[in-house]
Amino acid sequence: MKKFRLGLVGRIIIAMVLGSLLGGVLPLKVVRTFVTFNGLFSQLLGFIIPLLILGLVAPAIADIGKKAGKLLLATVALAYTATIISGFASYCTAITTFPALITPSAATEVAAGNEATAYFTIDIEPIMGVMPALVLAFMLGLGMAQMNGGVLHGAFNDFREIIYRTIGRLIIPLLPLFIFGIALNMAYSGQAAAIIATFIKIIGIIFLLHIAVLLLQYGIAGLITRRNPLGLLFRMFPAYITALGTQSSAATIPVTLRQSISNGVNPNLAGFVVPLCATIHLSGSTLKIVACACALMMMQGTPVEFSHMAGFILMLGVVMVAAPGVPGGAIMAALGVLQSMLGFGEQEQALMIALYITMDNFGTACNVTGDGALALILNKFYKE
Repeated sequence: MKKFRLGLVGRIIIAMVLGSLLGGVLPLKVVRTFVTFNGLFSQLLGFIIPLLILGLVAPAIADIGKKAGKLLLATVALAYTATIISGFASYCTAITTFPALITPSAATEVAAGNEATAYFTIDIEPIMGVMPALVLAFMLGLGMAQMNGGVLHGAFNDFREIIYRTIGRLIIPLLPLFIFGIALNMAYSGQAAAIIATFIKIIGIIFLLHIAVLLLQYGIAGLITRRNPLGLLFRMFPAYITALGTQSSAATIPVTLRQSISNGVNPNLAGFVVPLCATIHLSGSTLKIVACACALMMMQGTPVEFSHMAGFILMLGVVMVAAPGVPGGAIMAALGVLQSMLGFGEQEQALMIALYITMDNFGTACNVTGDGALALILNKFYKE
């Protein structure tokens, strides 16, 4: 018999449920113990985030520059455009629909509450801020691309592998415990009920938004190729289902590739575009992050201004290109931008992680299915 393994999504959901249920039962000493762990874990996250940005973005830019060609640049530009369009669509949906779902009383309940305090804290100062890390990553990435490889590029590839392993073997395994501590403290302070009741509605809107983005992408692809967009989208359904089950863009590449070719995409082009887009095209992930960020800001009574969110979405699109390909990797890469541009603290970051990973399979399915639309658009202009 195969050994049953509970995935990350299952552990996150169990952690949220248990934390919400036990917050009103466990004694204060126990709650403070988990709050202390959360404080230490949050400090660790704050230290790692600039290193994560530097270790992922710099080699990603260097790799793109090293392989530079018209098709590569066109694919990157199209993936980035599709990603930020999804972000702005998510923002427009949030400001038009969320106010009716998030009542002032819910915002008051979240802002209120008597949270437990940690027994002690340890300050782990990051070696640089988020924005300096991003600027340095661009400078080094562009420089390595111009040098066409070299010792520094190899060193950054090794550094990227260290970051991947740190996320996969340290951060991701500890996330359920971190989420449990946040849910426990919120339940203890009386905030959990208001947050859960609100986000059940928000999750439904985000799911519908995923479908709307896919219809938009295939509508544009159908218009450019002069073919039935619904038929094109229907042929990609096996890739969508595979992504739902595997929760991995990489694992879905063979299915996405096969279905793209069945849609009439040149096999050579599909073999280049589909694997690349599995890494750099994250429309579904971006719309989830933007929607959840808007919801949290509204719950706290923070103005969700276009001028503020526009810069956040444009920068988020850049960070998504270098997001690591592990479950929850996109939200981990986005934490730095959420912190530096939206001012999200420990609790907001934990809620973003929990909400994102809970819906991660739907976001992945949206990402990989959208890859087929981008391949169709590029195929229209592709010359062997």
